[in-house]
Amino acid sequence: MSRSVRKLGQIVLVAFSLLILISTAGFAQISVGQDKLDYSAPKQYEVGGITVSGTRYLDKKVLVLLSGLSVGEKIQVPGEAITEAIHKLWDQGLFSDIDISATKIVDDKIFLDIKLQERPRLSKYALKGVKKGDANDIRESIRLIKGKVVTDNIIVSTENIIKNHYIDKGFLNVTVETITETDSTLPNSVILKFNVDRKKKVKIGRIIFRGNEEVKKGKLVRAMKETKQRTWWRVWKTSKFLDYEYENDKKAVIAKYNQMGYRDARIISDTIYSNRDGSINVEINLEEGRKYYFRNITWAGNTKYSSELLGKVLGIKKGDVYDQARLDANLFMNPNGRDVSSLYLDDGYLFFNVEPVEVLVVNDSIDLEMRIREGKQATINRVTVVGNTKTNDHVIMREVRTKPGQLFSRADIIRTQRELSQLGYFNAETLGVEPKPNPVDGTVDIVYTVEEKPSDQIELSGGWGAGRIVGTLGVSFNNFSLRNMVKKGAWRPLPAGDGQRLSLRAQSNGLFFQSYNFSFMEPWLGGNKPNAFSVSAYHSVQSNGLQRGQENREAIRITGVSVGLGSRLKWPDDFFSMQHELNYQNYILENYPLISGFNNGNSHTFSYRFTLTRNSIGDPIFPTYGSTLVASVELTPPFSAFTGIDYETAEPSKKYQLIEYHKWKFDAKWYISLAKNLVIETKMQFGFLGSYNTQLGAAPFERFYVGGDGLSGFGLDGREIIALRGYDNNSLTPAINNRQVGGTIFTKYGAEVRYRVSPNPQATVYILAFAEAGNSYLTFNEYRPFQLRKSAGVGVRIFLPMFGLLGLDYGWRFDDVPGYPNMAPGQFHFSIGQQF
Repeated sequence: MSRSVRKLGQIVLVAFSLLILISTAGFAQISVGQDKLDYSAPKQYEVGGITVSGTRYLDKKVLVLLSGLSVGEKIQVPGEAITEAIHKLWDQGLFSDIDISATKIVDDKIFLDIKLQERPRLSKYALKGVKKGDANDIRESIRLIKGKVVTDNIIVSTENIIKNHYIDKGFLNVTVETITETDSTLPNSVILKFNVDRKKKVKIGRIIFRGNEEVKKGKLVRAMKETKQRTWWRVWKTSKFLDYEYENDKKAVIAKYNQMGYRDARIISDTIYSNRDGSINVEINLEEGRKYYFRNITWAGNTKYSSELLGKVLGIKKGDVYDQARLDANLFMNPNGRDVSSLYLDDGYLFFNVEPVEVLVVNDSIDLEMRIREGKQATINRVTVVGNTKTNDHVIMREVRTKPGQLFSRADIIRTQRELSQLGYFNAETLGVEPKPNPVDGTVDIVYTVEEKPSDQIELSGGWGAGRIVGTLGVSFNNFSLRNMVKKGAWRPLPAGDGQRLSLRAQSNGLFFQSYNFSFMEPWLGGNKPNAFSVSAYHSVQSNGLQRGQENREAIRITGVSVGLGSRLKWPDDFFSMQHELNYQNYILENYPLISGFNNGNSHTFSYRFTLTRNSIGDPIFPTYGSTLVASVELTPPFSAFTGIDYETAEPSKKYQLIEYHKWKFDAKWYISLAKNLVIETKMQFGFLGSYNTQLGAAPFERFYVGGDGLSGFGLDGREIIALRGYDNNSLTPAINNRQVGGTIFTKYGAEVRYRVSPNPQATVYILAFAEAGNSYLTFNEYRPFQLRKSAGVGVRIFLPMFGLLGLDYGWRFDDVPGYPNMAPGQFHFSIGQQF
């Protein structure tokens, strides 16, 4: 139906053009006064003068110049010169009528007058019956501007743009009526009013297949990704008919047949017709043909690799169903594993080519010969990057795996694109690479194309912690440049481009809680190797709201610093990295009831943390493949072994003056793509806080608090908060005498199905459904790894470069929690800058 609408528009334009040609043929006459010149006896004249009449707003000298006529020129009258002049003026699109006449003839001189009727100009236009969002989109497409000459072609073209806008949304019966009104406030100006009636959206009632005897209708319907019939349960894809999508979906139907061995399948005919309820039916007549199978596959031209090895990589055996898509993937680009091309391209054979040729077809069996042209190995000559307007070249080039002098490798190019995406400075959707081979000398130049995106972030959020509202204000400069701080002109608004990270963060709810954090990281210390140096400092205070020195004041102050050094590893593979970190923390308690008997004192923690990470995901915002594995151990010196303190009789302030513990954590996430923009994430977390001395027991700090939204960074006593949606904050945390003391061990499992709604890097949006379970325990003896509190729910994530990842979830809990009789069965959770 949409094709008919577009066809009608084309017919109208053709007819209009024919009318113009017919009209201009009539114009090519010339008269003197009331008498027309004799066409049967043309005569040559010299143009004695040219005047222009009928125009008020155009330069007459320019119009004469545009006509091609000039004083002193000798022309044949009647003749082609006059006709050509009319055509030239008509081509300007400024006039609705053109007439050239002779005002007088003196001897052999003729005096001409060009009489013109100007077309009106656009004063303004209006769209009626159009929603605001549609109106904005239409205005961007039609681009009508004030003062533009109004022609029939412009009106018809604008109507077609408006119609196509709605046709592409499924409103196939849309109509547009144009009303032209004279604008009395401006000379020779008109107002255009486009009255739009989009009518009802045309939905597809049924998709009917004829001739599909071997393949069920359901498979064919599912193969059509955009053309969907009307069903009550359809959520993601609305039922609408788009002509160009329908053409692609017909090809997808044939591709489905080809995948199943029916390589001769074809569509004999298809038709679209209307139903009484306004919907349409789509009917497709098929000829399936015979089902084919692979038989013998041979190789020719291969000298680098044996036919046996190439056959194993191809992965197709005699008797397998003939699947053209599988054959192409295993030859050229297999997203799920190795292919024949990558075997060569990863070893420098850029000029490699393989052509599968059917050499014999016997009944339902096909013999193939793989004809290979290996070519020479290509060496990388130059590597350049374009598009980086903010990030310095050296920041990008140090992540590039393709170096001049090395053999060309497709795997290195793919890995380079991943590393550039991981930086977070560039639009992952538009990262490009262009190899420029030179077969003459066997070299290749590689050009990487990047598009900068905002990477700095502002965190402005509110959350609930310690029974009160907590406000957070933070800034993160993720592409900072320390060396340019003293450089004139680099503050725009801050020195940037060297890939360093500077973060400042403050939290407060007034007198009850304040926290301040600073961190800085240089990912390439020294500039030669990816050794990441980091330093951070923080200070927080929590109290009951009373000022210092006041009676009954309860407070805990925490001050800490840390220094870290990380490096990338090449074994077991180069997705691994490790981090060493030294930490110092000072806890000052003032009548603060942390644990039984320990209310006042000054505690110190000196620890070393080792973290081993493997990260193989691509896009860090919406990973579609790979995994992240993080294992860490944090150790303090066993102070109790050489302090000489009797911990059974020592006062708590003496007992916990030097904090000792060993802390083990493991966090794993896996990503599997189910379909385009549809991903499942599975994950697990484990943490254990151990002690060296059984008399001393577990440290009062660094414990695990499970439940709720896991408000990031709100650590009142060095605690680590683990989110579990559907439950109140910290509600799954061990308590003694109705007071939470934190767990020394926890486990959490979960899964999320994510669907990306918008891949726009300026506002990436995805929705999700989750199920998770977890719990924390006071001691290892109480640990039950599979007796967990469970929940499920749905949510949405929006990534804004300025604010980071914003999330809203609604979780339903499946279990009751002792001590929380009034906990709601379900609740909302808001998050900023964190993943659950």
